[in-house]
Amino acid sequence: MRFQTVLFDVDGTLIHSSPGILQTLRETFERMGVDCSGFDLQQYLGPPLRRTFAQHFQDPEDVEKAVTLYRALYKESGQYACRLFPGVEEMLRRLNEEGVLLCTATSKPAEVARPILEHLGIDRWFTIIGGAAMDSSLDTKTAVMRHVLCQPPVAGRPALMVGDRRDDMEGARNCGLPAAGVLYGYGTRQELEPYAPAFLAPDCESLTKFILES
Repeated sequence: MRFQTVLFDVDGTLIHSSPGILQTLRETFERMGVDCSGFDLQQYLGPPLRRTFAQHFQDPEDVEKAVTLYRALYKESGQYACRLFPGVEEMLRRLNEEGVLLCTATSKPAEVARPILEHLGIDRWFTIIGGAAMDSSLDTKTAVMRHVLCQPPVAGRPALMVGDRRDDMEGARNCGLPAAGVLYGYGTRQELEPYAPAFLAPDCESLTKFILES
């Protein structure tokens, strides 16, 4: 088996979470006095929150205020407005049975991602639930991936990054990892192809086959 470890993005790769995220973004912008009616909020599915809000607030204090407000609103009503993509649970079960070590590498803070994965019943498949820090100390996808890759269960094992957005592909490239892109998430073939992913998966069944047969 070529890949002994797989790092999974969460939003747009394992879970369809856009309803809760988009509604929370709208409410955050409104409370911060920003009219977001002309925004393409879909572009903010995946990237770190601080980078998103820094596009609209010049003052770093306003950026932090927006991040704090978003997280409070998301915890209150948005985080469980999600579901698994078709085939995710079967994919994780199969990979686990075949001895693949599974981790997450998400821009969500780990303490936010964990209860969502528990709620959806898939937390048990992951050896490491890796995510961003609540502060800016661990805030980019590259930083999250590097943090996961240096953990004792993972270190030194051939790994693959799986995600749906350019941040996932860039993070994999920065960490020297091959990447697989999923086409059922929030990114597009046009967004992912320039990074020359090892595989573009139309569904979880084909992704599982690629991982196990590579």
